[in-house]
Amino acid sequence: MAFTGKATYTAGVSLPELVEDVADIIGIVSPFETPLLAHLGDARRPAMSTVHEWIEDSLLPNTDQLNQTVFNPNPEDATQLTVDHGSRFKAGDLVRPEGWAEVMLVTNIVGNQLTVVRGYGGTPHATLADDMKLHIIGNAALEGADAPAARFTSRARVQNYTQIFSASLSVSGTMQAVRAHGIADEADYQKQERLRELLRDLENTVINGVAPEADQQGGSNIRRSMNGVDALIDTNRFNPGVGGFPDGGGASGDGLTEELINAALRAVWEQSSGAVDTILMNGNQKRAFNQLIEGQRQYGPADDRVRSLVNFYESDFGVCRVVVSRWAPSDAVYFLDSSRLQVMPLQGRSFHYKPLSATGDSVEGLLLGEYTLEMKNELAHGVIRGLSLDGN
Repeated sequence: MAFTGKATYTAGVSLPELVEDVADIIGIVSPFETPLLAHLGDARRPAMSTVHEWIEDSLLPNTDQLNQTVFNPNPEDATQLTVDHGSRFKAGDLVRPEGWAEVMLVTNIVGNQLTVVRGYGGTPHATLADDMKLHIIGNAALEGADAPAARFTSRARVQNYTQIFSASLSVSGTMQAVRAHGIADEADYQKQERLRELLRDLENTVINGVAPEADQQGGSNIRRSMNGVDALIDTNRFNPGVGGFPDGGGASGDGLTEELINAALRAVWEQSSGAVDTILMNGNQKRAFNQLIEGQRQYGPADDRVRSLVNFYESDFGVCRVVVSRWAPSDAVYFLDSSRLQVMPLQGRSFHYKPLSATGDSVEGLLLGEYTLEMKNELAHGVIRGLSLDGN
């Protein structure tokens, strides 16, 4: 039977008689998540100055390297060895060349030249080579001997700088007064939006930030910026494309492989007493990382779900949580000890809203925060750069 009542199509071309049907929830698709900041958590204390410093120390080294290219072909006569740092040795040290069972006894040191007894204790002779690593096993002191000369390390002061993050807010009096879909208070909504942007920028800076080469503390016309994780890692930087791995770890190519991951973890482990517990990477390298289990996956006839996901990586050098941040460089994988990392606000300067005096009919304000990154003992962290970008 035909409908004879009034219908929506009889309300006019623009439907002036009908109430608008607009959802009260506003959808945001722009990425603003900060997985690294969430993983690290709040700092245990604030920074107290725009130049934040911390003190680091180390033990006396117990390794060195040979620094000579010609050796006496007769091991019994090859008793004069030149090393990089003669000050690391003492008379009476027992020394073992890397990869060999031979033990040598150091009897005298002049500058960087050692006089040694080869094949000490009947150990088989090694074939020495330039840049070969030498391990100092320990020192055999003479009974009743005088005390040896004191040796010590010097503590180092390491620093980073605070960086100000700010965003302005301006809402007209009329916009604040009118009703808007999905928003009860326009100024409050703008605060939330700007804060999401500042948190996003903070995580990006914690990873990729760089301090200026000069005038790091800034000035009235000089912007102060902080060094991020990438800029602070100096020693354990690896590039498989240029042979930047110890022991040939980059020989398998420039794509991310388990061989490269373990080579980096081992190098960091050998340099420090810390434990890498975080692997940070972009989504591109995360796809390559997930492929490490490709050959180990098995499925039964009843399985209806494909799983290709690695959230934790357990190796001989520790258990690492995999953190994926879209702000990490696409060619990089970072190996971090999270216990030595803190994203610290300057005292009283964590993100907050500061109302400003309005010069007209508007609500004016400023969202700001001042933060720095404390990354202790850069030897406890590492990074692989220059990886291929062919992640699926």
